[in-house]
Amino acid sequence: MTPEEYAELDATALAALLRDGEVTPDEVRDLAAAALDAAAPLNAVVGERFAAPLDHAADGPFAGVPFVIKDLILHAEGVPQAAGSRLLGDGVPMPSDTHLMTRFRRAGLATLARTATPELGFNATTEPVATGPVRNPWDTTRSPGGSSGGSAALVAARAVPVAHASDGGGSIRIPAAACGLVGLKPSQGRTSPGPDYADPLLGMGIEFVLARTVRDVAGMLDAVHGHEPGDRYLLPDPPRPYADEVGAGCRPLRVAVCTTPFSGGGSVDPRCTAAVESAARTLEGLGHAVEVAAPELDAAAFDAANLVGWTSFLADGVDTLAAALGVEPGPDVLEAASLACAEYGRKLSATDLYAADRVFNATRRAVAAFHRRYDVVLTPTMNVPNTPLGHLDQDDASRDARGWYDHIFSTAGFTALSNVTGNPAISLPLGRTEEGWPVGVQVMAPYGDESTLLALAGDLERATPWAGHRPPAG
Repeated sequence: MTPEEYAELDATALAALLRDGEVTPDEVRDLAAAALDAAAPLNAVVGERFAAPLDHAADGPFAGVPFVIKDLILHAEGVPQAAGSRLLGDGVPMPSDTHLMTRFRRAGLATLARTATPELGFNATTEPVATGPVRNPWDTTRSPGGSSGGSAALVAARAVPVAHASDGGGSIRIPAAACGLVGLKPSQGRTSPGPDYADPLLGMGIEFVLARTVRDVAGMLDAVHGHEPGDRYLLPDPPRPYADEVGAGCRPLRVAVCTTPFSGGGSVDPRCTAAVESAARTLEGLGHAVEVAAPELDAAAFDAANLVGWTSFLADGVDTLAAALGVEPGPDVLEAASLACAEYGRKLSATDLYAADRVFNATRRAVAAFHRRYDVVLTPTMNVPNTPLGHLDQDDASRDARGWYDHIFSTAGFTALSNVTGNPAISLPLGRTEEGWPVGVQVMAPYGDESTLLALAGDLERATPWAGHRPPAG
């Protein structure tokens, strides 16, 4: 297999070749290692790539497929984690696997490196002071998004076909949009947050992957979804494998189209609106009923509650880590906005958290009622196709906690809603700018209904194929 052939293969195709013996695991490992080295100018890998893949099952559905893990939340036994922050120095070796990491190993994924994240994941770009900015392979002056920007850059550059990612306010879908990938945020509880968490980020956080094709996302969800003992949620299994949905064709749906941000304010780039309108016409052509509609939400209350969720989680994380490491959480180890948000979160009371939860409850119920009339909601993924490096500067001391929150979500006002409601949502690279940058379009489905979401995504992928688009740095 040549490097060019490797770069063209998604995880599903590569797994089939490995399973049939047409290529060996060692050959694929060497090709991936070379591709990761070639992608070094993107600055997406944290530390050195591993000398050998982490242990993994030889008989999993993705046995031998190269993989990378985001340096945040999920962890692997013996592998250091730094969470994009100087607070943890070069990284603290982890004593064990998280449940999802165990499932990635069981799926056969061959983990080769850690990928960069913004400090403690609280940004829509990936430019931590600790390791420097990650560059978007479509335009290296632009951001790959965040907080899973390191993983996104490597998948877009064809260094690996699939990568771990996590999402608390859009951190899978935002980099998917910026880098031209498929980014699915599963339903709350579809993948296990254990054993470290029950409801990370007040239930808004969830982990999964980034990939280039819908079938890879579906196959990965088949491989890793499910309940672990002690998990708070027990979702029913899908009626058939998610991978089967991708090629089956979607039933006729009632589609709501919304191009007004749900949170964060900010204007929407006309190119993002145009991509949604084009996708809506495609869906009409496929037989779906499409109309402009949106759930009725109190955006101001939503933003205030979301700020409480984010800053309280950040404060708890900073204080817990600082105490464990014997480090004072000051400006020498934390970026300015991180410090401001942690200080804000530290002052919140229990009643503040309960007040935020009341808003989240009202939001979930409003969206659930809306889904009685509409099967899916079609929106831009981001307010803009991407952002220039330096625009979302987490070390900007001029912004207080609310100013930092508003700055982030003014670029991504469509993604946080499904984190609060727990609904599954997917970003698909359905648009293109005059510069050649990808533009993401988001589809959100009712809670627990990844099956419909993936069936519709498969139809859109066939109707508006993107596999032939490759970034200049890929």
